Amino acid sequence: MTKKVKLIGIGDDGKQSLLPIYEKWIYESEILVGGERQLSFFKDYQGEKVTIKGSLPSLVAYLSKETKRMVVLASGDPLFYGIGSYLAKKLDVEIYPYISSIQLAFARMNESWQDAYVLSVHGRSMKGLVQRIHGRKKVAMLTDAKNTPSEIARYLRSFNMNEYRAFVAENLGGENERCAFYELEEMENLEFSPLNVVVLQKISECKTWQFGIDDDEFYQRKPEKGLLTKKEIRTISLSELKLTESSIVWDIGTCTGSVAIEACLIAKEGQVFAIEKNEHDLENCRLNMAKFHTDFTVIQGKAPNHLEEFPDPDAIFIGGTAGSMEDILTVCCSRLKKGGRIVLNAVTIENLMQAVDGFKSKGFETKITLAQISRSKPILNLTRFDALNPIYIITAQHTEGEQP
Repeated sequence: MTKKVKLIGIGDDGKQSLLPIYEKWIYESEILVGGERQLSFFKDYQGEKVTIKGSLPSLVAYLSKETKRMVVLASGDPLFYGIGSYLAKKLDVEIYPYISSIQLAFARMNESWQDAYVLSVHGRSMKGLVQRIHGRKKVAMLTDAKNTPSEIARYLRSFNMNEYRAFVAENLGGENERCAFYELEEMENLEFSPLNVVVLQKISECKTWQFGIDDDEFYQRKPEKGLLTKKEIRTISLSELKLTESSIVWDIGTCTGSVAIEACLIAKEGQVFAIEKNEHDLENCRLNMAKFHTDFTVIQGKAPNHLEEFPDPDAIFIGGTAGSMEDILTVCCSRLKKGGRIVLNAVTIENLMQAVDGFKSKGFETKITLAQISRSKPILNLTRFDALNPIYIITAQHTEGEQP
């Protein structure tokens, strides 16, 4: 290919959205490439039209071999969740963007958008959406035929997230444009055009959670209240995992979900997967997920069963092994990504030694922290301390990775 490919963004109002020079380039080209909707704006085009169908690699293969003058049309800003970034990495392109749908939506609201959190659920799962947007003042998202405004409202309301109202902008720039504000309860039962943008605007304050959530905040098993990873142990263990915003995390033996929930609050753009064998604990776990606005994958089962259903992790927390430590370590050590960490909590000396020996046999180095925590407790007008069970916190990392 001897010439650069011009990639031009276009609005829903067709030619009216184009600068005269862009329109000139289009009609001077020999091949016009784009989606069916974009190509329909140029019924009088005399050259060859190529409709984008199938995979982007096949499009790149076609464009790279063609020597004729070509223009590729894209919706809005091609670099905003569009094909622009992909084509720019593969081809010599010149990109001429139009206004993005997000810009237009905020313009219809008369609202600034430099401080908005922007995401797309177009062709993506909404899993984990709730913790990514929780507490943000403005959220804008691209939708699709499955993740519609009504489905978004239904999803948010399932986590009792009612502090937002929604602005839905349909067919922006087109003849059938419609923009309006909706309460989530109202939006849940309405139908919208497939071409829409949803903006969430926070209208009331909501509780947000910081690292180190108090134990009493969690739903727990009764009358045996307290069967969860205590705050002090939880914070040490999570800090040892070295999570990033995009980490993929496993929580084995999640019980009430306290570690998984705090992992979600750290790895908001990542994924958390948890497993628990006790059904009653899972009920509390799901209640906690709704309370703390976290959405992770949790299944009932006894590890290492079902772990093959999870993607390879960056970090693994093992809070309980139920007598299957050797099998669990075999799977975890083989699946952990390079440079990742495993943190295992043990109560007994026997489990400590089994864990250390197991990690060593698999080429992992360990360090051990013995956490002996005591909490103050009033007694009349005095203060004494109550001791928690001592916990061995074992941090393991492959010898080829960064030293723990």
